[in-house]
Amino acid sequence: MPNPLVRSALFVPGSRPERFSKALASGADAVIVDFEDAVEEPLKRQARDNLGAFLTANPSAQVWVRINAPDHAGHFEDVAFCKAHPNVAGVLLPKVESAAQVAVVAATGKVIWPIIESARGLLAVAEIAHAPHVERLSFGGLDLALDLNLNLSSNSPAARFALDQARLALIVHSRAAGLVAPLDGVHPAIDDPEGLRRSIRHAYEMGFAGALCIHPKQVAVIHEALAPSAADLAWAQRVVDAGAHGAGAYQIDGQMVDAPVLLRAQRLLAASI
Repeated sequence: MPNPLVRSALFVPGSRPERFSKALASGADAVIVDFEDAVEEPLKRQARDNLGAFLTANPSAQVWVRINAPDHAGHFEDVAFCKAHPNVAGVLLPKVESAAQVAVVAATGKVIWPIIESARGLLAVAEIAHAPHVERLSFGGLDLALDLNLNLSSNSPAARFALDQARLALIVHSRAAGLVAPLDGVHPAIDDPEGLRRSIRHAYEMGFAGALCIHPKQVAVIHEALAPSAADLAWAQRVVDAGAHGAGAYQIDGQMVDAPVLLRAQRLLAASI
């Protein structure tokens, strides 16, 4: 079973096999070989062949695969490929809009991360979250914005508000289904570390665990943005240390500490390991 503590999930195009090893050495928590958006239509079969050759030559490598969408002609070949390769750790299912579509991929026996990126997918998020083999949801904000006709180019507060409502739906349904916290969508500007840092912190404060990303240089920024501060860790350690005495409620720094606060402190410390 893959480690669910994923902060960064880095895409690498299946049509660029020379980048596979570099992606695996990037420090990303998960590497996703992309058969979908990053691969031109004439190269779809070649992308599968590229990854198959790489996995055969590198049997210890563990990658995820973003397969083509359920309505794509190559979808079932992608599903069969993932089932056939034990070092495919899991499957990203794009443009998912029903639990039935998830069930097709579940036949691989792999862990699944559905990508919610359409109005239909958002309306079906509850059934998708409860579908078999789903470990976590992920968010396709750019595609969802296109589907909803949101104007992201103007940095519109209204568009951001609409996307945050969708993010909240993923958080709520992930929690209700007992899933690992979801991953936010990609930040498309590669040379914008400050913008990436802000977007990661925003998603984290909403309850997301991390994000999908498209370039190795984004990995370190994501990890830094998600790392608890020294002050937060010191506070968490004081809370946990005081809680070791078994008191039901107590004070730290003039603040009451009860079970939810103690749990938050424990999660902060666990995230820093």
